Amino acid sequence: MTHLSKIASGVEESRLERGQRALAEIDGEAGHKVVAALADIAPDFATYVFEFPFGDIYSRPGLDLRSREIATIAALAAMGNAAPQLKVHIEAGLNVGLTRDEIVEVLMQMAVYAGFPAALNGLFAAKEVFAATDGHRPPGPS
Repeated sequence: MTHLSKIASGVEESRLERGQRALAEIDGEAGHKVVAALADIAPDFATYVFEFPFGDIYSRPGLDLRSREIATIAALAAMGNAAPQLKVHIEAGLNVGLTRDEIVEVLMQMAVYAGFPAALNGLFAAKEVFAATDGHRPPGPS
């Protein structure tokens, strides 16, 4: 099944193009660097990253990008084993307008549903992202 949407010019946009545009809006260059890093080992997987999560899901109506990043941060924190992706999405949350306080609250909420270890790991990931954004390395576990 082909999913197409129309961009402002009225030209049909493919899943890949829509995904590339959405990823650029959410993550700027960071998201494209992650995908580019896969090109030598799994180029098809890099395409899937553009098409499915960003071309099909993030581009859907119904939730704005802030809400989608809240859900993504919560899910990745609850998983407890996705720190690199969690950091990317914490940065993406900041890019789409989430405040640091909102991100911290989402991560604290995870203590109730995913346990204190998952919440702690999420909070330490946020601390690293915030410090990198501020231009210095945080103290404590990494």
